[in-house]
Amino acid sequence: MSSADNKIKELENLFLSDYDLLKQNKIDFESVYNKYLGRKKGLLNTLYPLLSDLDSDKKSEFGKRINNFKNKIILSFDKYKPCNDISEKEVDVDLTLPESYTSLGSIHPITIIIDEIKSIFSKIGFSSVYGSEIDSEYYNFEALNIPKHHPARDMQDTFYINDNILLRTHTSGSQIHFMKKNKPPIRILSPGRVYRNEDISVRSYCLFHQIEGLYVDQNVSFSELKGTLEYFAKEFFGSNVKTRFRPSYFPFTEPSAEMDVYWGLNNESDYRITKGTGWLEILGCGMVDPEVFKSVDYNSEKINGFAFGLGIERIAMLKYGIDDIRLLYEGDYKFLRQFKK
Repeated sequence: MSSADNKIKELENLFLSDYDLLKQNKIDFESVYNKYLGRKKGLLNTLYPLLSDLDSDKKSEFGKRINNFKNKIILSFDKYKPCNDISEKEVDVDLTLPESYTSLGSIHPITIIIDEIKSIFSKIGFSSVYGSEIDSEYYNFEALNIPKHHPARDMQDTFYINDNILLRTHTSGSQIHFMKKNKPPIRILSPGRVYRNEDISVRSYCLFHQIEGLYVDQNVSFSELKGTLEYFAKEFFGSNVKTRFRPSYFPFTEPSAEMDVYWGLNNESDYRITKGTGWLEILGCGMVDPEVFKSVDYNSEKINGFAFGLGIERIAMLKYGIDDIRLLYEGDYKFLRQFKK
């Protein structure tokens, strides 16, 4: 028997031994596969150089033996079919364990709403500016025509850090900061988080999000304010949305109004969230009070403007049919992942 015959016989016996170990799960499939069929170091490749040492009449026969051995290896591996599907393995499964999430997360519905509102107003020339969540009494109250001991301060239960510094109760202060550094015309949005010491319920929370809008120029009218907000409502809620304006009071606007969107009265939840009216207030608005312009050195005899503030959580509740504002802050992934941008 030639050395080539001895070599192929030796490999055949070695493969049978390794294949038995593989079936007993004593070695892994990948290592056996690479050992024999690997491109560079596979043992099968060591047989081909032996052909050059054989007589021409034996080369054909030995070549067939190599091919038969290769097919035998491949066929053995095909029959083995290592199990990659967990359903075919014998594993212990604890059905009481919580669901294992593989998702990387989702965008919070509050962020989705803010981005959509910014996009709608950007089409009519509004840009976004941002301010600090910690501010002084001056910017949060006094510059907005709410001096000390003004009864309007009772409308907003404030979190104070010290006698002068507080957590802002609205994003209107961002507009004062901006107007002190910029001259009209101005058309801006001020998105952000605000804080008020309120009772937590289905309708209110101790922190929430607002987007303040401000337009300052010459000859700005209340009808422009109303048209701007009607445009927003139709873009956001659809052309069939029902809205209404009600007279209201804010110390930094005069005249002032509130805008409601019709929620409906189809079930008990609708009655609770709208207090039986079917309407849900989503923003306050009005013409900027001349006293506010004094604090930023604007001449109110030459310019005027309007402002509005949207409650993001209320709008999210309307858009997605959420009947409890607290759901937006509980961090329940099962609830949050249903919202898509």
